[in-house]
Amino acid sequence: MIVWINQKLVPEALATIHVADRGFTLGDGLFETLVAKNQIPLYLQEHLDRLRSGCSVINLPYPSIDVTGAIQETLVANQLTEAIVRLTLSRGRAGRGLVPPVETLSTLVITATPLEVSCEPAHCWIAEKTRRNEYSPLMRIKALPYLDNILALQEAIQRGGNEAILLNTAGRVAASSRANLFVVKEGHIITPPVLQGALPGTIRSMLMKKWPIYEQKIRPHELFQADEIFLTNSLALRSVMTVNGKPIGLSNHYPMTQKMRDLLA
Repeated sequence: MIVWINQKLVPEALATIHVADRGFTLGDGLFETLVAKNQIPLYLQEHLDRLRSGCSVINLPYPSIDVTGAIQETLVANQLTEAIVRLTLSRGRAGRGLVPPVETLSTLVITATPLEVSCEPAHCWIAEKTRRNEYSPLMRIKALPYLDNILALQEAIQRGGNEAILLNTAGRVAASSRANLFVVKEGHIITPPVLQGALPGTIRSMLMKKWPIYEQKIRPHELFQADEIFLTNSLALRSVMTVNGKPIGLSNHYPMTQKMRDLLA
């Protein structure tokens, strides 16, 4: 794999960051993951807008280089027409301590890997040991620290699932460990509000522009009353088959979920 790092393309084996890079030592940075098809990054402007918003939240200068061109160079260098592209932006090298340096020389890494996406149905477990902090500004951006999500997913896997549902500090449904969550009931689609801990996802936003989807607080017990539940992120839309081992809706019958897939297609 050829990696774009700090304004040049290098083989993966030669791509390095400094041991004092704050992205490595403190998780001080942001990331975006997107899909490219026919060497065209999908929803690129939405992803870059969110990256720019994240930079504003954590007071990190937005990259001054042509990010779009750098993505294109990375795709061409790896001879990929369909790929998963990841942008990782950190504050860069700094001395010890939490206070960010006044002068920032950020680190930007872009990778492109073959597009291999699993759309297997989700078997979710509601995380008991981890909560999503809806009051944190980091919940509305793609910040590097992702340990809450990792811990929740590990818990779900240990219980026999393949995805976790995270509640917020008030005990309301916020999101899954890797996606936004949507509940279908009697033909209506609802999704947790951003202020409840949902990520303002690019696919979430697109679906809400194309279909009447309502933001509403969701209590855990309402998941078990749903006709359908589905999850979306930049890579896939997945049906939720079970929550805490209990089947959701009618087995293998998800008409509204299929309509959303058609919209994305």
